[in-house]
Amino acid sequence: PFPTAPIVPVDSFSPFSMTPSFRTLARLLLLLGLPALAAAEPIERDIVVYGGTSAGIVAGIQAKAMGKSVIVIEPTSREGGLTTGGLGQTDIGNKQVIGGLSREFYRRVARHYADPAAWKWQKREEYKDSGQSRTEQGEETMWTFEPSAALKIYRDWIAETDLELVFNERLDREKGVVVENGRIVSIAMESGKIFTGKMFLDATYEGDLLAAAGVSYTVGREANAQYDETLNGVQTTMARHHQFVKGVDPYIEKGNPASGLLPFIDPAGPGEEGAGDHRVQAYCFRMCLTDHPDNRIPFTKPEGYEEQWYELLLRNYEAGATRVPWINSSMPNRKTDTNNNFGFSTDFIGQNYDYPEASYAEREAIVARHRLYQQGLVWTLANHPRMPETVREQVSQWGMSKDEFTEGKGWQEQLYIREARRMVSGFVMTQNHCQHREPVERSVGMGAYTMDSHHVQRHVDADGHVRNEGDVQVGGFPPYPIAYEAIVPKRGECSNLLVPICLSSTHMAFGSIRMEPVFMVLAQSAATAASLAIDADVAVQDIDYDALRVRLEADGQILNYTAPPPSTEHFTQLDTLDGIAVDDTMAKRVGFWQASSLASGIHHGCLHDGDARDGKASATFTTTLPSPGVYEVQVAWVQNANRATKVPVRIEHADGTAEARVNQRERPAINKHFASVGKFRFAETGTVTISNHDTDGYVIIDAVRWGKVE
Repeated sequence: PFPTAPIVPVDSFSPFSMTPSFRTLARLLLLLGLPALAAAEPIERDIVVYGGTSAGIVAGIQAKAMGKSVIVIEPTSREGGLTTGGLGQTDIGNKQVIGGLSREFYRRVARHYADPAAWKWQKREEYKDSGQSRTEQGEETMWTFEPSAALKIYRDWIAETDLELVFNERLDREKGVVVENGRIVSIAMESGKIFTGKMFLDATYEGDLLAAAGVSYTVGREANAQYDETLNGVQTTMARHHQFVKGVDPYIEKGNPASGLLPFIDPAGPGEEGAGDHRVQAYCFRMCLTDHPDNRIPFTKPEGYEEQWYELLLRNYEAGATRVPWINSSMPNRKTDTNNNFGFSTDFIGQNYDYPEASYAEREAIVARHRLYQQGLVWTLANHPRMPETVREQVSQWGMSKDEFTEGKGWQEQLYIREARRMVSGFVMTQNHCQHREPVERSVGMGAYTMDSHHVQRHVDADGHVRNEGDVQVGGFPPYPIAYEAIVPKRGECSNLLVPICLSSTHMAFGSIRMEPVFMVLAQSAATAASLAIDADVAVQDIDYDALRVRLEADGQILNYTAPPPSTEHFTQLDTLDGIAVDDTMAKRVGFWQASSLASGIHHGCLHDGDARDGKASATFTTTLPSPGVYEVQVAWVQNANRATKVPVRIEHADGTAEARVNQRERPAINKHFASVGKFRFAETGTVTISNHDTDGYVIIDAVRWGKVE
């Protein structure tokens, strides 16, 4: 109705920028509930990145380095996603495979803390990081940091590169994405602003752009059978960690099912073992706590506190739990990155199933409910009279940090979205790619972390007690490549979109890939691919991979990795053993076997089956014996709590075949290496086969020894 009027977004109206008639029009439109007016001219860039997460920032910086115009659109008021949102304990797995701009971020962290001015609440020499994030002597990177430090580093980096970043612009998910002939033409925000580009990147944790563009995706867990996996779907047998003490009653009135279940127990759970479902692994806030009295905000009872939400926590302590249920990883300046631990902790289990597909308002309500839960949790731990006194004393020493997330009095807006939508493209990363059972040919980065899913549901077990389900922690494999095809849609669905976070992956593989350093690696590769696709005027599915690989490697990306051979000084050498010993390197192996990361065992160490439990892996040890007679057969393994308890061993001897089972969670009795599986008569040849048929943990193969019985 006003074709000649200047059109501006409603959120830019002000009494000082509009004429009285235009102010009247704006008020009228708002009263009528009409959509905001679009910008007079769409904002046009070569590359449009939706999501100012760590991945989105890196993608923008790389696009600029490729000579492209780029804009990064952040739906909130804070950039950096989880990296600036409390996730200061960097999960990596193997730092050697983090390259390019991702590694540059961690170099900048080291430079930040090299400045004495960065140390306000403690001295540099007093700070000790630990675990996988520990900075080795002479290392130019640092892998732990305060949220405020990460934010400063990103803002300095953005200013250096003159990266264009806009805030508080949310995608109109219903009708804001215009797709023509399989290409995104433009994306519109709720404000009415429109952005056009040649290429688009979805760098959100939720996958909102890919979904609005009509790209295939999934939510929840796949069934094991779908991609020939073993760790996906419902996993009650794997749910050994982060559990309740046995015997915790799930009912409002103890022992009375008619009284109903306590809050957050899924009455439909757990489901069929290995079956797929809609459930999503739990979210939490990664709290930045401090015990420094001058910087600490004591925990307070939140408005809306529901004591019944924590009844299971209290019952768990009354049943015998003793420890504080969190992981307080040390960050600089006497702060922490506090994460979930044990059976009832910061994870709000089962309360996020709707989040991936929810509206913005519904998501805000889910986030607020998570915050209320966690605020109530820490108050309960510090103050509730039914809590053990030792726990109250420990927790009361901590509080939120006054100088972090100041607008929320120490509480952040960024919820830890561990998993939401996952694209389904022409190539789906699975457990089998992580464990090197299936190859990846066109790498754009590497994953290295354990396949890690937090619990997804709380249910009542067969004994009538409460249990958690969904936790899977399987590692022991070396770094693996991530396929280019996993970050682009199926051919024919969208030819100008790349997805470095919600990539094409099963729930189980995503549990390993979903680390901030890896997201940054994939984002740099995605921005590079987008730039090359623009230069060649081709779809992202049709880029020249060799050209992409050359540019990625020139920019310091690590696309493949071979670990250096392990030192043998901690291994037992074959020539020191009595009898006739055959090492796993000499065995005929079938199926998947992976070198153990433990520096112990025979010869060059041992191999494991990746906890496959699929009956597809076996190793046959064969030797020619010096003379016929009776020999004792001994099997070697390296003991650990995650081993199988009933590993099948088949012995072929002169009188037939014998079967035995060994418990590899126990330490071998003979010289801490070997255990006897029996004495048998042999003629000329001895054969022993170890397999992973019907097993309940990692199967280890190391060596088999024949000792003559005189």
